[in-house]
Amino acid sequence: MSFAIIQTGGKQYKVKAGEILKVEKLIDKEKIEFKNILAYGDENNAEVGSPKIEGAKVEAEILKNGKNRTVLIFKKRRRKNSRRKNGHRQEFSLVRINKIIAKDGKVISEAAKMTEKSKEKTKKEKIKE
Repeated sequence: MSFAIIQTGGKQYKVKAGEILKVEKLIDKEKIEFKNILAYGDENNAEVGSPKIEGAKVEAEILKNGKNRTVLIFKKRRRKNSRRKNGHRQEFSLVRINKIIAKDGKVISEAAKMTEKSKEKTKKEKIKE
């Protein structure tokens, strides 16, 4: 099974074709390309960039943009009658990886085509997580 290591939102992710990923919020498009590819390969061989591989890319589609659950930040200074409650909801994007493309333009791996019913099913499964 082929894989790629991509960088987005200040984080690195190991992805495979057909995988659904929860990343930092991306712009609201249907299709997206990740060009910060740090490495790619399969069981037999792998290629590692220094720091990234020029020409390699990962094609994906955005399934959903949303917000996570509320994270509460509570600060209290003892014996000073001082406390502060704050919180926020981090935004995210659900992304489905479609293709991993090598630096020479050859498709390393491709996800199976999904029907509309299976797309809705995978969205519901990811939302439950």
